[in-house]
Amino acid sequence: MAKHVHKLIGSVYRETLPIPEDTPKVKGYDFNQGVNHKAVLQSYLNTGLQATNVGLAIQQINSMIEKRSTPVKVEKGCVDEDQSTCPCLRSCTIFLGYTSNLISSGVRESIRYVVEHNMVDVIVTTAGGIEEDLIKCLAPVYVGDFSMSGKDLYKKGLNRNGNTLMPEGNYIKFDNWIMPILTQMLLEQNTQGVRWTPSKVIHRLGREINNPESVCYWAYKNNIPVFSPALTDGSLGDMFYLFEDKNPGLIIDLVEDISKLNKLSLAANSSGIITLGGGVAKHHICNANAWRNGADFAVYVNTAQEYDGCDSGASPNEAVSWGKIRAEAKPVKVFADASIIFPLLVAETFAVHVNKTTNGKTN
Repeated sequence: MAKHVHKLIGSVYRETLPIPEDTPKVKGYDFNQGVNHKAVLQSYLNTGLQATNVGLAIQQINSMIEKRSTPVKVEKGCVDEDQSTCPCLRSCTIFLGYTSNLISSGVRESIRYVVEHNMVDVIVTTAGGIEEDLIKCLAPVYVGDFSMSGKDLYKKGLNRNGNTLMPEGNYIKFDNWIMPILTQMLLEQNTQGVRWTPSKVIHRLGREINNPESVCYWAYKNNIPVFSPALTDGSLGDMFYLFEDKNPGLIIDLVEDISKLNKLSLAANSSGIITLGGGVAKHHICNANAWRNGADFAVYVNTAQEYDGCDSGASPNEAVSWGKIRAEAKPVKVFADASIIFPLLVAETFAVHVNKTTNGKTN
């Protein structure tokens, strides 16, 4: 039987067009040079894959910080309340958003560092991002394991969040701590006409906790507004429910807060977005920036995909279509666990600038 012969058609290889000389070449860190963690992080930019996105995120955040530190000519009107903190007085307003699991984890300390040193201007988080920060000032959270039996943990009074464990007793301490504060807030509402909003509640709780380990405490000290449009979606909601059952009448106004957030965005001369995780914390910031025709800088860190159409996985490019990020911006999304990535980002961005400022004052 004759063999079938199928000849190759044309050349096996395609011609490569000239590559621009300034195109980065892929190269990782060479450990023959010794263990140098800073150099390892700096090598990420040319490592490829998500490491390159981490390198680009470092550049983007440093651009925000450098823009924020430059002098500005005041061109816009001030927002209400404390005009000394109006975004119109800064060249760049940095919005930081994060989900509650990061406060449950040790990323809380990285976030607290940034807030303590007044390196961001507006914060948006979930109810858990507030309550878990406060609860950790009252009692510890423990490291567990992702595979621990839910049935066994329930019997032991341990609540699992990923591989962290929140003892049920912590909520008892939180209940005992917050109820007198809510009582005072209701009194001030009824006798002084105080109109509570989520951001005002968080500001008050930061003052009351009076603990330098707390993110809320430093936000209070530095007068950084913290917004939480879903403030009832967690233990705080449970506390409001239990309080309302015996002391009806406490009102928390969401509308005043959304107005305040959008005005902060409108007053910004330029803006930068850093979101860790997705959901309401991410979208609330992006939507506010749409009022100023989009942010000038943006970094997303999350593991969500966009194929299901949810906002958590929405890419920066999708945000451009809504006017949440400006078309000329160079946003970066890092597809990775923020508990790994954010401390690294802080090490190469905020911490570097804080150290420069500190050393400058010392010298």
